[in-house]
Amino acid sequence: MSRSLKHVTIREYVRDLVAGSAPGTAAPSERDLVDRFGVARMTVRQALDALVGEGVLERVPGRGTFVAAPRRTATGVLGFSEEMTRRGMVAETRTLVAERIPAGDGLAAALQVGVGAPLVRWRRLRMADGRPVCLSETYLVERRVPGLVESLPGSLYDDLGARGLRPTWSEDVLAACAADEEEAALLEVPGGAPVLRHDRRACAEEVVFEVSRTVYRGDHHAVSLLLRG
Repeated sequence: MSRSLKHVTIREYVRDLVAGSAPGTAAPSERDLVDRFGVARMTVRQALDALVGEGVLERVPGRGTFVAAPRRTATGVLGFSEEMTRRGMVAETRTLVAERIPAGDGLAAALQVGVGAPLVRWRRLRMADGRPVCLSETYLVERRVPGLVESLPGSLYDDLGARGLRPTWSEDVLAACAADEEEAALLEVPGGAPVLRHDRRACAEEVVFEVSRTVYRGDHHAVSLLLRG
């Protein structure tokens, strides 16, 4: 199993373990998770960092990691095409892979389905005004989007809206990284160039319908956040 899938498996294990726990309940320690899954501490820390970023857990210096008080609220969630239109740019998509696959442990947990459940995997190169902007890989539960593979939409979120699955909120994790060789070639940047990785778990109310990872060119993308106290 790749390091990224181990990170997802550990993240979703901890998420399930603390689900319904009162704020302030202690989360599993890094050492316990390292021993349980037989992975490097860095992989465990990446999984816990993602849950801290989502607001599921919080770190208390000198004490440890605990279940956080609820903080999320429903918001509008934009897809790539909508975001580019808002910026006055023309969005284009080149499909690299569109296929059905069985859900492995990590994806099954993230999408709240059984292991082996049919999923849609859709990998795309996204462009704006003819220039590559990002590389996205999206996983959806096939029974929620019947016929998607046979008739790929121009905008996934428009298609989901027509199915009554318009996202009402999402859990997003952003990290700065270096492009690997394949990413660099597709995004037309030098190998090792800075990129922004964006992991998303999107929901319509309490139904999880999308898990995705998007890699953005670091020189063509900025993140804008609106925070209210």
